[in-house]
Amino acid sequence: MARKADRAGYAALAHPEDRRDPSRRARVEVEFDEQTVLGALFGEFDANLVQIENRLGVYIAARGNKVQIEGPDDAVARARDVLKGMHQRLLTGQQLDSGAIESLIAMSSEPTLEGIISGDAERPPIMIRTRKKTIVPRSAAQIDYMRALAREDVIFALGPAGTGKTYLAVAQAVSQLITGSVQRLILSRPAVEAGERLGFLPGDMKEKVDPYLRPLYDALYDCMPPEQVERRLASGEIEIAPIAFMRGRTLADAFVILDEAQNTTREQMKMFLTRFGQNSRMVICGDPKQVDIPGGPNMSGLNDAVGRLEGVEGIAVSRFSTGDVVRHPIVGRIVEAYEGQEG
Repeated sequence: MARKADRAGYAALAHPEDRRDPSRRARVEVEFDEQTVLGALFGEFDANLVQIENRLGVYIAARGNKVQIEGPDDAVARARDVLKGMHQRLLTGQQLDSGAIESLIAMSSEPTLEGIISGDAERPPIMIRTRKKTIVPRSAAQIDYMRALAREDVIFALGPAGTGKTYLAVAQAVSQLITGSVQRLILSRPAVEAGERLGFLPGDMKEKVDPYLRPLYDALYDCMPPEQVERRLASGEIEIAPIAFMRGRTLADAFVILDEAQNTTREQMKMFLTRFGQNSRMVICGDPKQVDIPGGPNMSGLNDAVGRLEGVEGIAVSRFSTGDVVRHPIVGRIVEAYEGQEG
């Protein structure tokens, strides 16, 4: 019944200009060779097709291994690309949930979507391979970011929570550690409270700091088996520490990630950047709008560093917006609501 109800609302979803101008309408048929994944492709009670219909204002009819899409010509083209991207994800063993579909829909405005997902003769597919999974971009901004992670020495990743900045950096670092292109993985973030006081937390310094580093642990465990993470932590191949522990060191043969970098001071950021050593790569992640240190954005080491270093050879800046949020779609709407109030 839900499927019929959603389809009944199609006329209301179609663009008013499309209803006045039938020439803008299109109908295409997509055929899928690999039929074993069709159940996962369509979803239970065709839920995945309904999601595409509701988001793009098209009508989708599935018959066996063929899918017919009807609606405004540009929306039909986007829906076709989204379905192909979904099919490719399933064939390569990737998970397909509502968040992944939402991201493919967001990416479908990019004319190179099909080449990004499946690759072509001139450009191989963009992906990061780790012990536990193969990761492909889930937003248009992630495409450029993943390319920068593979080739630049220092990358600044700027944008709101949920855009994959830190997760993709950790995945790239794990991939390079596994292949031996770096010898160490160093993850750091400032231990700055967001409305709380560190000194009032129970335990020794490690126990006080660990909660602030938990997102980095979570990303690690998602990319590597737990026993490997523990073994490499014990051996020192993987190190997770507050930024204060970086002082006086030279970080050579290492992939170094600084998370929550908007909460560094200018002095801390300069200290961190000058730790860069031979055969190393640095990724600095943060949201310039979420500064918790005294003085706000004007005192942020992240904002200061980007202003000084953007355009310098070997340094890339990747920017994400609320439209690139790849968590549950409501996260993007929450971020937009808060940013609208602050603006």
